[in-house]
Amino acid sequence: MIATAQRRLNRATVAIPFAWLILFAALPLLIVLKISLADMRIGAPPYTDLVTVNAAGDVSMQATAKNFQAIAGDALYWRAYLSSVRIAAISTLLALLLGFPMAYAIARADRRWRGALLLAVMLPFWTSFLIRIYALIGLIRPGGLVSQGLEALGLIAGPLRILNTEIAVYLGMVFCYLPYMVLPLYARLERLDPALLEAAADLGAGPTKTFFRITLPLAAPGILAGCLLVFIPAVGEFVIPELLGGADTLMIGRVMWNEFFTNRDWPLSAAVSIVLLAV
Repeated sequence: MIATAQRRLNRATVAIPFAWLILFAALPLLIVLKISLADMRIGAPPYTDLVTVNAAGDVSMQATAKNFQAIAGDALYWRAYLSSVRIAAISTLLALLLGFPMAYAIARADRRWRGALLLAVMLPFWTSFLIRIYALIGLIRPGGLVSQGLEALGLIAGPLRILNTEIAVYLGMVFCYLPYMVLPLYARLERLDPALLEAAADLGAGPTKTFFRITLPLAAPGILAGCLLVFIPAVGEFVIPELLGGADTLMIGRVMWNEFFTNRDWPLSAAVSIVLLAV
């Protein structure tokens, strides 16, 4: 009796998150896939029905793959995809190079300070994403705080020209997504047994060899998790390249925005989204 109740509880515990994923992840994805196979039309909704029933009760399918064919035949989309992957990959690498030392330092800090250090990493989450972007604009714009500081130190002769460039996009990506890299790395490095490092030192391994032979392999799951958490949202980012990047900063998020809200071509934009998900 107790075992049966426990099995039912276990099934319910598993069923709730699966039902959530089906309702709010799988079902919207199927709707997007449906729209991607439709034709554009003037009206509401701005796409045709895939299944139609005539007066005689005959059912017909009107799915089309022309949106995907348009993507395959237009160099603009492929340039946007490749540019998005490149910018997201470089941003992820920069976040890893900055986040790993931060996570390692927090994991090796005194336990009394770890909570405060983690809180400092998570503080950006307490403010709006958009507010953080505008704060960064205030820092890096010509005549901003960074420009004024460098001019005062004599390191530059005129206003700093970073805003509306690809460099500003990298800064924005790392600035906003760095906590996603630090937290999984910290969770992995905090569990690293110091005795392993001591054993490596006793066997004659120097700090560099110990890092590459012990620390890095054991931190690999955290590195993979952090890279995925940064790369996946970065590759489809719209707000950062729109506010910080210039006209030449081509990313697929901006292309999707233009197709949805400027051209009102929902089927084509949905197809772009499906291809991005596949990538």
